[in-house]
Amino acid sequence: MNKNPLLNCDYEKGVCEILDAPNTESSVDQLQDIATDKIHIIYYTDPICSSCWGIEPQLRKFKLEYGNAVEIDYRMGGLLPSWDIYNSGGISKPSDVAHHWEEVSPYYKMPIEGGVWLEDPLNSSYPPSIAFKAAQMQDAKKAINFMRITREMVFLDKLNITKDENLEKAAELAGLDVKQWKEDYESKAQIEFKKDLDLGKQLGVRGFPTLIFTKDNEMLDVLYGFKPYAEFEQRVKKIKPDVKKKAYSSEWDQLFAVYPTLTTQEFAVLSDISFEKAFEKLQNLTNENKITRKKYKNGDLWILNKN
Repeated sequence: MNKNPLLNCDYEKGVCEILDAPNTESSVDQLQDIATDKIHIIYYTDPICSSCWGIEPQLRKFKLEYGNAVEIDYRMGGLLPSWDIYNSGGISKPSDVAHHWEEVSPYYKMPIEGGVWLEDPLNSSYPPSIAFKAAQMQDAKKAINFMRITREMVFLDKLNITKDENLEKAAELAGLDVKQWKEDYESKAQIEFKKDLDLGKQLGVRGFPTLIFTKDNEMLDVLYGFKPYAEFEQRVKKIKPDVKKKAYSSEWDQLFAVYPTLTTQEFAVLSDISFEKAFEKLQNLTNENKITRKKYKNGDLWILNKN
């Protein structure tokens, strides 16, 4: 069984789709305000999208190698408005998602715990999406850290990221001005989230992850769903044939300096080594007290030790 009817997530397609996907044609008019010398990528995602968690290794490598040539604009897609909308058509209950998450974890080689859907299920993905927009209004880089923290909370630590205390903790850990973040979360960020939803419909976004490649006000390519790293590269090179890949150090300390938490698969992709070799290397670093291993049922998270 490769589909979860609840959120219409299919790991073989590598995508979590919106059940009432719009049939709207993509509108180039919506791209006019984001012209840039770089390739502008509109990345539609959702805090609870398992396929989006699955592409984190590729996305992190992509930023290191092509960060000088691309600009990634994170947009929230609204995967789960509420359970009321999913109460018919053979779609049942939050606990069904637990099985799906456990199923996709080995496929993506990314640790995922489905227990949150059994112990403290989320009623919507809208609150963490709005919370991200509040973070983004304050600082784009810190917002990405905020998203990472909330994803580790829900995918790994089985924490309900619709709850204020968990979102506030994530804002604090991301280094945001928590007071300002709370004010924006309760007001302006809700408007910004609505703008993301509206733009997504106008651009014909039907699922996540969706990365829309644009340049000079023109939509040039779309990467839809979980894809290998080579497909990220191919799209950039097709748009900008003379693009230069930036060399980066794959030494463990340099990687952890950029990304203080890494899954085994992320370390493998960033180091360009096998999953097995990556685990062996990370375990040795743990034995040397350089990093800490957090064990989960379906994998591990490795955290840089602060000296």
